[in-house]
Amino acid sequence: MAGVEQITVEAGEAGMRLDRWFKAHYPGLGFGHLQKLLRSGQVRIDGGRAKTDTRVEPGQVVRIPPLDVDKKGADENLTGHSIRNQGDADVLQKMLLHEDDKVFVLNKPAGLAVQGGSGVTRNVDDMLEAWRNRKGEKPRLVHRLDRDTSGVLVVARTRLAAMKLAEAFRARETEKTYWALVKGVPPKREDKISTWLIKEQTLDGDRMRIARHGEKGADHAISFYRIVEQAAQALTWLEMQPYTGRTHQLRVHAAFLGCPIIGDPKYFEADTNWEFPGGIQNRLHLHARRIVIPHPDKGVIDVTAPMPPHMRQSWNLLGFDEASAED
Repeated sequence: MAGVEQITVEAGEAGMRLDRWFKAHYPGLGFGHLQKLLRSGQVRIDGGRAKTDTRVEPGQVVRIPPLDVDKKGADENLTGHSIRNQGDADVLQKMLLHEDDKVFVLNKPAGLAVQGGSGVTRNVDDMLEAWRNRKGEKPRLVHRLDRDTSGVLVVARTRLAAMKLAEAFRARETEKTYWALVKGVPPKREDKISTWLIKEQTLDGDRMRIARHGEKGADHAISFYRIVEQAAQALTWLEMQPYTGRTHQLRVHAAFLGCPIIGDPKYFEADTNWEFPGGIQNRLHLHARRIVIPHPDKGVIDVTAPMPPHMRQSWNLLGFDEASAED
């Protein structure tokens, strides 16, 4: 049992409820025990009484009375993983492209869901439990990729970093570049796509469709594309940049061009005499290649992700040169 402690609230903890702050610092302390300590005035903030829903602010000092909590044991539980968590940590480590004290950037493989949902048995959000820090803080997702889309995925290591990164996405201060292999050739070498999209429930899950301007529930979606290389008139390598961030946006916009993304199970519709190219896997050929985003502290994060194996195989079969995208 430790003596009385005085802990200063950190910048990354701004606005946290006091009960959640305790959960982060003292994961072994039960909610009922905390309530008793607060009611009796043993826990105080800057000398004053507080409640479980009191919001803490940076620089405030929290008085912690002696607690019957084995802090060493709690730390060991947070830093020592079970076999399953160690496996998740190993997988995440292999995905890691960039790491600093505020941010992780992962190269998410195709087929791995970012978050849980119907039919999802494993996802990045759950796997991040393996990377909780000693204070019990779990890394936070700040954006998403579709399950079958591979590539750069940004994860915040602290609450404050998550807030700043999320704001950068909302303010459209990020530059996201995707590579796609599509059927046919778009009508222009490069262009802007501007439509309205609306979500619909279908037998195979949510699906987006092009909507009319002003249609209830529709959101404006803007993307940019350019042709990098093409294989005759059959297949084209597109570099795509979403300006907005709607669900399935690039997939719907590619189909809107008349050039659906190869392997897209929702939006690829081909005429009956179209044959799938030999040697190319029937998997979604959409990859989040690069992200440029302001760092939560200073500077810029600029990370590029290598292509997944099935897309690299297709590029090799078609004779596409990755260096062409730099031209």
